Amino acid sequence: MNHRSASAFVFSLIFIFLGNPTSGVLAQNSQNQSVLMTVGGKPVYKDDMVYLISKGSGDKSSPGISRDEFEENLELFVNYQLKVREAEELGLDKTEEFQLEFASFKETLIAPFLIKNSIEEGELRKAYSRMQEIIRASHVLFQFPPNATTEDSLIVLKMALKVKSEIENSGNINDLAVQYSDDPSAQTNKGDLGYFTSLQMVQPFEDAAYGLQVGQVSDPVLTNFGYHIIQVKDRQPNPGQVRVSHILVRFDPKDPTQEENARRKIADIYTEIQKESTIWEDIVKNFSEDPGTKDRGGLLPWFGVGNMIPEFEMAAFSLTEFGEISPPLRTQYGYHILRLEAKRPIDTFEELEESIRSRILRDSRSSVIQSQVVAIQKARYGFQENEPSVQALSSQLNEVPKSEFNARLESQSLGAKPLFTFQGKAYTAADLGKYIDSQEIAYRGTVPTFDFWYDRYVAEILAKAEEKDLESTNKEYQMLLKEYRDGILLFSLMNKEVWERGITDSLGQREYYMQNLESYQWDDRIESFVVKILDPKGLDAAKSHLQGNGYNETIIQSFENQIKAKTPLAYQTESGIFEYRNHPVLSLIDPSKSYQEVKADGHTYLVLTGQKFPAGPRKFEESRGLVIRDYQEYLEETLVSKLKSKYPVVINSSIKEETYLALNQ
Repeated sequence: MNHRSASAFVFSLIFIFLGNPTSGVLAQNSQNQSVLMTVGGKPVYKDDMVYLISKGSGDKSSPGISRDEFEENLELFVNYQLKVREAEELGLDKTEEFQLEFASFKETLIAPFLIKNSIEEGELRKAYSRMQEIIRASHVLFQFPPNATTEDSLIVLKMALKVKSEIENSGNINDLAVQYSDDPSAQTNKGDLGYFTSLQMVQPFEDAAYGLQVGQVSDPVLTNFGYHIIQVKDRQPNPGQVRVSHILVRFDPKDPTQEENARRKIADIYTEIQKESTIWEDIVKNFSEDPGTKDRGGLLPWFGVGNMIPEFEMAAFSLTEFGEISPPLRTQYGYHILRLEAKRPIDTFEELEESIRSRILRDSRSSVIQSQVVAIQKARYGFQENEPSVQALSSQLNEVPKSEFNARLESQSLGAKPLFTFQGKAYTAADLGKYIDSQEIAYRGTVPTFDFWYDRYVAEILAKAEEKDLESTNKEYQMLLKEYRDGILLFSLMNKEVWERGITDSLGQREYYMQNLESYQWDDRIESFVVKILDPKGLDAAKSHLQGNGYNETIIQSFENQIKAKTPLAYQTESGIFEYRNHPVLSLIDPSKSYQEVKADGHTYLVLTGQKFPAGPRKFEESRGLVIRDYQEYLEETLVSKLKSKYPVVINSSIKEETYLALNQ
């Protein structure tokens, strides 16, 4: 057996447990779990076996298992438990290697059970749901002056409210954007953002836009850019993605003569394209001024709504027939002519899930998710913050760098200041100082020192509390964690006692080979060259080359080089020494003939034969692969036998019957 990593092994673990049941009567444990058996005095519960076998069966619609299948699985399960028991006895669960691997597994296993996962899942689903629709909106942006005071912010807010009132009183948002908006693009697009969908705008803007009906105007929406007044102009089903090719004629927008020349040129190209004899790719190559696409027919990548400038995008999505060509259109890059190459609907949730997750975790939604997680954890686990003390410490320590934090606590006698009480324990500024000291990274962002480290400290304590809670209350997580823990231990034991030993113990291999020589015997063998005719047209050439010959390396090589090499799809060949009695083709030959033709599985075979070898023992070198496999099986059987003596197995017959019934519900 090849040496495998524990990581790969654990996933197949539930299929390979194995022992020998005996009878007895056991009681229930203190947690009211049914004890199926004891292994060396240690209880093993009914739920452990039900979980592993149910998970291993996979098919939820299966009618259950037969009595014989149950007994076989019980045997496997006992052997599995014996090996885990021995691994624990040897202290394999205390090694650094085990601790590191198990910690890595836990980090992966716990993720689906965390509060964060359910909130994240909700955000993913919400984003995908919004993606089914595209929105066209206009906005007016009001930015704050540098180092804005509270009074400055109020002035900006009042201006935003004034503009909102004007729009609601029949004012035109696009005209007002030109007049008031601090968005530099407003002077050219008049505040029109074109169509967009979910995850293409900052979250507060997106939330506000998706909450408006066509024609509605938002209250001032605060983002990192300032206050926005938003008006939704249109809502449509998402058309998915489009692929177009294009011709581009560039011009300098500041040079009217250049633009006029470009307009005439694109008009002439458009006229030329209308001719039936015109080849699109030739026109693109000759006239397009887009160096990135002109040599490949002007082909652009797939794109969806919100990925291109609005006028280009609208022209592309307005095309309906494949091969349809748009009239010339003007963008900031020049004049274009588009041709529709393909369209496809929006991808499924499963196809987009990882992309959506990545985008959510890169924008402000990630901090919103974390804030929600912390709020739920605080409420669930009884977190009580001493707000006055925390605020006082923040004002005193916000500018103190990490390297000086503990010294400042000591010099100002702040270590005893309370932060919060959590699960009956009071935490102080000194505890925070110890935590900061233990962290290897130094924060270099704009968040004040105290606030950053305090939030990080609280989040870590809450996360550990949630993990501990899951381990003690969530049955599914408990079982999964135990499965992986036991799997790593079983792998470690088997690798040490069976797999590695089976591969490296050459003396043991030879001894096993000699003691079981009858298992490593050749049947009658014969030298053979077998040619399978795949194309009947190649039969005559093959016959002409091989007929009248027997097994001969020169003949075989010349056939491979002169006949098969010319028409490799016409023949399939194999050569060597074969046990012919059970061979699908050689079992049909007359071993006394050096050349013959046989029919099998609808094909003609040409066979050359040579020297015959009578039945007899294989050499060790010829059998080494088989010997290693069988030796490993022997080592495992020996290990299990030893463990059965070392750890007596006592099975509770009534709980055994309950287990059988549970697996057939």
